Amino acid sequence: MGTPAATPSVPASGAPLAAGAEPSSSAAPQGGAPHKAPTLAPGPNGLTPVFERTKQQSDKTVALTFDADMTSDQGPRAADGEHFDNPQLISALRTLKVPSTIFMTGRWAEEYPDQAKSIGTDSNFEIANHSYSHHAFKSPCYGLPALDGAAARADVDRAFDAFRKAGAVNTVPYFRFPGGCYDDQALRALSTAKVTAVQWDVVSGDAFAKDPDAVAEQVLAGVKPGSVVVMHCTRSAAPVTEEAIRKIVPELRKRGYRFVKVSELIGK
Repeated sequence: MGTPAATPSVPASGAPLAAGAEPSSSAAPQGGAPHKAPTLAPGPNGLTPVFERTKQQSDKTVALTFDADMTSDQGPRAADGEHFDNPQLISALRTLKVPSTIFMTGRWAEEYPDQAKSIGTDSNFEIANHSYSHHAFKSPCYGLPALDGAAARADVDRAFDAFRKAGAVNTVPYFRFPGGCYDDQALRALSTAKVTAVQWDVVSGDAFAKDPDAVAEQVLAGVKPGSVVVMHCTRSAAPVTEEAIRKIVPELRKRGYRFVKVSELIGK
């Protein structure tokens, strides 16, 4: 999975996160033709902006995000029966009426085109880009193979194209770095893609977890108004996420939280 145990730091140059930048309606990237959605203005020197959580502290909103990970070489494992999907989780989100943002890899969309289309035509969800291959955009990054600048830029377009081919239409110009790993070079490589990079401030700990209660407790302890929670939509590597969600959602609603997609947080 490659998801870190803590929120990645600001790039070494000291360039601030762009959460305070003015929203702009950038042109959609080529290939996947994402719907227009609020984006952030470019960062210093035109770098891809990075959103972590909203600065709005009084509005009790929270965005649950789910990474649908699959690397370009995992086809044989899927053919042997390994489940990189989690339709039960998607069904639970629908039943619980939780608007959500799914950060999907292009390879996942190719492996599960019917599910990608179902998610990407459901107004409860928006699909964001998690790369095509789930390779690293900065090295080292949890042992992931690394892409150079040109390959990284092409990888993003290839993912959007995979969403389009699957029939997903509710796509947005947001991007999540595999493993959450990035630096100024990665932000520069994606500057022409006109995407907003989306990180998080709450790590669920669902990757490889076996105890749904522990996952739920970690999320509930970390959520603040405007938080972005990172979770996963892959049964083989995050098998207890659905069960954790069924504990997290009612408790946060009891605390007065409203669930929103990332686009609503960025649009504030």
